[in-house]
Amino acid sequence: MDAVAGWEVYARLALPAFGLDESTPLTLLNISENATFRIDLPSEQSVMRVHRTNYHTREAIESELTWISALRSEGIVRTPAYMTTSDGERIAVGRARAGDERFVCRFAWVVGTEPTEDRLAADFEQLGAITARLHEHSRRWPRPAGFTRFKWDFDTALGEHGHWGRWQDGLGMDAQSMAVLSRCAKKLGERLQLWGKSPDRWGLIHADMRLANLLVDGSNVTVIDFDDCGLSWFMYDLGSSLSFIEHEPYVPELVDAWARGYRTVGQLSAVEEQELRTFIMFRRLLLVAWIGSHSATATARAMGSQYTYDSCRLAEEFLSFNFKSP
Repeated sequence: MDAVAGWEVYARLALPAFGLDESTPLTLLNISENATFRIDLPSEQSVMRVHRTNYHTREAIESELTWISALRSEGIVRTPAYMTTSDGERIAVGRARAGDERFVCRFAWVVGTEPTEDRLAADFEQLGAITARLHEHSRRWPRPAGFTRFKWDFDTALGEHGHWGRWQDGLGMDAQSMAVLSRCAKKLGERLQLWGKSPDRWGLIHADMRLANLLVDGSNVTVIDFDDCGLSWFMYDLGSSLSFIEHEPYVPELVDAWARGYRTVGQLSAVEEQELRTFIMFRRLLLVAWIGSHSATATARAMGSQYTYDSCRLAEEFLSFNFKSP
């Protein structure tokens, strides 16, 4: 059984929970930490998300959906509504005969396309404003009892037991790359230790606001896929927005646009703006780990060893930057 068929088995096993026949047409949209499928019905389309095992607990997924509900009810951000099962549950279970099972969620379909390069700056300015609204909500929203999500700090991202594996196992890693990226990781740890986790700098964030998780429809930008939302530094959200394109020459323009947009809603100090480069590099090294541990995915194959080599250049630039005190 190939990887896609393996995911689809659990998607089809969960369809009856939503009152749908197991033969309902499904189209694969993406495979990453989970797999998403489009459900095609005569009257509507929707999205089914199949979670991988041993990643998020049921409680963690429930917590994600609780935050999404709060964001939607308060009009903070455009994001798809989740759809409940026939029994009113937010999470279904696809259970195979062998006893293996996976959690499955369903979301409403949203019209839009991924941002294109011809309007990236405008999209990033709008994204900055959206991110500021999310951060403002996060700072004031009382998380309910039992709320639990991943932490994205140095140890859980770049440590020996990081959520996405070890950056040292990135594709094409050689002695020279290892040396440069080791020095980079050390400096990242030092910068993040200095930055600290005070409530104005650390809280609940989306943590994966990359281009593939934005849908643009005219002037509307919808944020999708809160699957990696968790506790981290607020400025890390920009790093995630630049995922896989950190090395492109137009990135400084996008950072400027994001900062302009952010300031239309929230405050962004000069010190925070300076430290954005730390969180861009933090995300970049985390993605080196992700590519190494997800080498079978289409994204990892497209990035390949070149992503590691380009990361070394970015690491050298980061190491040479003269930071002012945070």
